[in-house]
Amino acid sequence: MKKVIGFLLTALFLFAPLSPVHADSTIVRIISPAHQTFTGEFRNDDLAQELTPSGKLGQLVYVPVSRSKIWVIDPALIDEVIAMTGEYTLATGATPIGSPIASNWLAQLQKVSRGNDVIALAYGNPDIALATSLAPSELKLYYVFGQSQLQIALGRIVRSEPDGGWSTGKSRLSPVLKKNYSDRRKALTRLSRAVSDPELTLLRARLSRLLSPSLDKDSRNYFSYSAKSAVDAHVRKLRINPGKYQVTTESAKLPVTLINEFSVDVMVNVEMTPMNSRVVVENFAGVVVPANSKKQLELTLDVVAPGETTITAQITDATSVQIVPASILQINSTVIDKRVTWFTTGAAILLLLAAVAQSLRRVRKGRADEI
Repeated sequence: MKKVIGFLLTALFLFAPLSPVHADSTIVRIISPAHQTFTGEFRNDDLAQELTPSGKLGQLVYVPVSRSKIWVIDPALIDEVIAMTGEYTLATGATPIGSPIASNWLAQLQKVSRGNDVIALAYGNPDIALATSLAPSELKLYYVFGQSQLQIALGRIVRSEPDGGWSTGKSRLSPVLKKNYSDRRKALTRLSRAVSDPELTLLRARLSRLLSPSLDKDSRNYFSYSAKSAVDAHVRKLRINPGKYQVTTESAKLPVTLINEFSVDVMVNVEMTPMNSRVVVENFAGVVVPANSKKQLELTLDVVAPGETTITAQITDATSVQIVPASILQINSTVIDKRVTWFTTGAAILLLLAAVAQSLRRVRKGRADEI
């Protein structure tokens, strides 16, 4: 009998409808289009206006505390607010006014949401269907990174529910901008194979904002261009200096400079590929370049035949996947064949001996004339 009663109580607990508090909870969405460019400055000070008590986002948090709310928040927006609490610059060159406004708004959000459930959207609030079609593995990163960032910002545990249907809206990203997003994403993904830098991880996550349904046409173009500039700058932080070399011997040691401008050490392989068979070169494996430094490699080069050669210098990971665009080394070898050298040297010696003999004959003839 006790077992039957226990079973009935368990069933009642599992299948009973939600309590009125949860069933009637008000959903509050804290989302907004991107305001901060990919290089750090803010496009304008519109976010500060949104955060005022009378602004779009201010009206959502400057309210009495309630126990019947569910807060659905874009973690990327909260990161922008945090960036605004300190010193920040505007792309327009105007004087920013938002620091105290952002600080007050963030404190109020923490206060009014403390007793409620908080749901972290995927970082940047991307169009989930579009992100799934373009980069499903990256979408997982957006969810994980977003939850982590929001927990740090609010100082509490928040939920992440990828299958909860919390994201709404559709992006109108054009085919050209979709390709731009994919190209930038792939560039950062390749770079991440060798570089474990928090700054790189953040930039990778922030690309999600390009897929946001909140962006209008002008903003989609603006932030897509900003993303391209930022990604290109990051990719250039790890590179091999191109160079031109003049080789006059059959074997030479050429200096090749590998540059790492990231704040972490990087270990890579360097693959050298000649475009023709005039020279033979070596590759480098397991090269460690300390943070914010340069490392000079000695490239051993053997000349098979004189002439011009182009060598493609590629930075790869341990599985030979190219990390950044290759650099070009131009080689001009003017090595003369040994047989030609011997012949030329022999001819020069014979000419010298002939000149000496001629001089001796003249000396002897001059003496004979004197007699």
